[in-house]
Amino acid sequence: MSRMLSTLLAFLGACTLIAASPGPSTVLIIKQSLRSRRSGFLTVLGNETGVFVWGVVAAFGLTALLAASEVAYEVMRIVGAVVLVGFGIQALRQARRTKEAPEGWEGAEKSGWAAYRGGLLLNLANPKAAIFAMSFLPQFVPQGAPHLLAMVGLAALWAVYEVGYYGLYVWFVGRMRAVLSRAGVRRRLEQVSGGVLLLLGARLALES
Repeated sequence: MSRMLSTLLAFLGACTLIAASPGPSTVLIIKQSLRSRRSGFLTVLGNETGVFVWGVVAAFGLTALLAASEVAYEVMRIVGAVVLVGFGIQALRQARRTKEAPEGWEGAEKSGWAAYRGGLLLNLANPKAAIFAMSFLPQFVPQGAPHLLAMVGLAALWAVYEVGYYGLYVWFVGRMRAVLSRAGVRRRLEQVSGGVLLLLGARLALES
């Protein structure tokens, strides 16, 4: 029991470090949270659905095929780069619309499905997320436990934990929304998030 508890604590600690590492998902979640808490939280749910999907795929050993197939990985890498660049361009366009809009205008909120789909697509289009799940989860499978069930359970725990973690981001941005929603501040944040997403997309596209 004590060994299982220590393994669980180590797993949650690792999940915290992973979630705290800045990446495309963090940028998108914060960007969407500027629109509303609803958009931000649904983006989180979409992203964590992707986390769980990759965890299940890793449990069945299918991500090993992706790691072994250079063609499959390259296709996913290019798709992921296109998705990141698309989100970056979208953010820069939103920044321009904010600049041209009257003070206090915040634009139309995305539909719930669009926010969820954005988080899901960003995660599923990232080949590194697939490969990482395959290498990360097996380290925490308890000795003697059914491998498949343990991997799926860990994937579910990972996703649920990150919903709570990123939910704090959504909550914090919501608390600061009175300041962050000012046209000038929001425009700068959209520009920064758009630029970061473009750079991440370009880096992924240029990777060998």
